[in-house]
Amino acid sequence: MKIVKISLVILLIVFLGMQFVRPEKNLNAEVPATDLIAVEAPDQEVAVVLKSACYDCHSNNTKYPWYAEVAPVSFWIADHVEEGKEHLDFSQWDAYSPKKKAHKMEELIEEVKEHEMPLESYTLMHGEAKLTAEQIEALTSWAAMLQTKYELGAQVQ
Repeated sequence: MKIVKISLVILLIVFLGMQFVRPEKNLNAEVPATDLIAVEAPDQEVAVVLKSACYDCHSNNTKYPWYAEVAPVSFWIADHVEEGKEHLDFSQWDAYSPKKKAHKMEELIEEVKEHEMPLESYTLMHGEAKLTAEQIEALTSWAAMLQTKYELGAQVQ
């Protein structure tokens, strides 16, 4: 019994100590000129879907919920955002080559149609990110149009 109490006290101390260590936040006050929405100017419906379902993990400006202030959740969220931006960073969209842009749109279409994105762990806490069939159709149709545009641009180069 004494070992259990000591273990719980140690765990409590570690948990409390973790609260003083913060991961870097993914915040940028300005939207860069290289941002996907700034460059491609999608219609309002697509822009809303991108911002509500994609931009928290795939741009330079994450909207953090209150629970992102509590470790170890703060580290888990920071890791998700970092990994998301490694795969696709909408804030750096215009820096990608046409070939890479076409490939990213192809991946977006596949991930969204297969309900792999947005992640279920994200939509559980962000109900507005759960996409309807109409939103999926609007987003993937727009992405397919961009994919074709960039495939043609890649062939020209």
